[in-house]
Amino acid sequence: MLKQQLWATAVCAATVLMAVASPGGATKPNIIVILADDLGPGDVGVYGGTLVPTPRLDALAAEGTRFTQYYSASPICSPSRAALITGQHPARWRITSFLQTRQGNAGAEMADSLDPRAPSLPRALKAAGYATAHIGKWHLGGGRDVTAPPKFAAYGYDEGVGTYESPEPHPDITSTNWIWADQDAVKRWERSAFFVDRTLDFLDRHQGTPAFVNLWLDDPHTPWVPDASSDRKETPANLKPVLAEMDRQIGRLLDGLKARGLENDTLVIFASDNGALPTFDGQRSAPYRGHKLALYEGGIRMPFIVRWPGHVPAGRVDSRSVLIAQDLFPTLSAVAGAALPRDARLDGRNVLQAWRGRPLPSHGPLFWEYGRNDEFFKFGPDRSPSLAVRRGDWKLLINPDGSRAELYDLATDPKESSNRAADKPDVVTALTDLVMAWRASWPGGR
Repeated sequence: MLKQQLWATAVCAATVLMAVASPGGATKPNIIVILADDLGPGDVGVYGGTLVPTPRLDALAAEGTRFTQYYSASPICSPSRAALITGQHPARWRITSFLQTRQGNAGAEMADSLDPRAPSLPRALKAAGYATAHIGKWHLGGGRDVTAPPKFAAYGYDEGVGTYESPEPHPDITSTNWIWADQDAVKRWERSAFFVDRTLDFLDRHQGTPAFVNLWLDDPHTPWVPDASSDRKETPANLKPVLAEMDRQIGRLLDGLKARGLENDTLVIFASDNGALPTFDGQRSAPYRGHKLALYEGGIRMPFIVRWPGHVPAGRVDSRSVLIAQDLFPTLSAVAGAALPRDARLDGRNVLQAWRGRPLPSHGPLFWEYGRNDEFFKFGPDRSPSLAVRRGDWKLLINPDGSRAELYDLATDPKESSNRAADKPDVVTALTDLVMAWRASWPGGR
């Protein structure tokens, strides 16, 4: 029954969209998903960031809708990206931390790459007539000693331009099997421009065909190397020009769309894969507690901006709708008129209503997991319990053995500073039952 309801909702939304042409006359917009790497809310001016001005991201928000309750699926890269592709909890596909060496993956109870049998957003869009490309960081299989991961085509991409942690690393940015090297043809500080160039080139070569591009930047992930003379240290002095350049290149992408007459026919999404680290005394996570590698809000509650002229209200801030990365699959399928996979239950929901200016009621319970053991998982300075669930405004963090129960009312305490577990035992019990049942439902859960 649930699958039938989801299917009916998607078909209805798709029918409405296809009946209304976008301002430029196209019935199916281009779709570009820009994903920044390790970017915290305190890195973006319009979200309160003060490290460096981000005028182009601020302008993107002014031209679209900015959401303040969007969640990544994980506080680390590989599972957060798996959720965007599959529309499912990444634990379903045995990806719960960053993919690494085979030994490390086994120690973290993970697969070595995303299984191509998983639901795939690019595959669904390709079936709906889209040209599809992945450009930038992948980190869902490949690199280190994982030498034969599935190729980009296995997931439905027509083209792939990958970093070293991918099945098809581009030679201009991967002269070695590592994040970057001095001898790379494209230097570390030139990579955002390189990825934007490739995105615009893909659009140029597919004029007249709707295009879907994952533009997954590897900035502002460390190492921060703003120029050839940089000391390459993790300091604000090196981060600031990296953020400024990323912002400038996003602006260059938007200018490129406008110059090609594609501005009104392109849906642009900007988000981050997970929280920042280092945070410089919490500045990059502000106004939240936590960071990358933690299930506090600063590790998973990320910037999320949607711009689609004529369809998404401009200058709007939605502080009511609660969204999560898994929502992108059903929502973008509705936008594209793409069929949802009949044989898989997606964990996200179609949130197009919120994108179009009508806030949604609370999402059903949202779940997270990070940190199954101490040997193969990394942790930051403020380590959270390894499970989390949000239902309504209540958020519970707890370990699988029932220890460290932390309960927060996000409506009054978004900074997670006042643990209410002692005075709300009934809420703790109810949410514990939910998250433990969820944990038991995925491979390796127990």
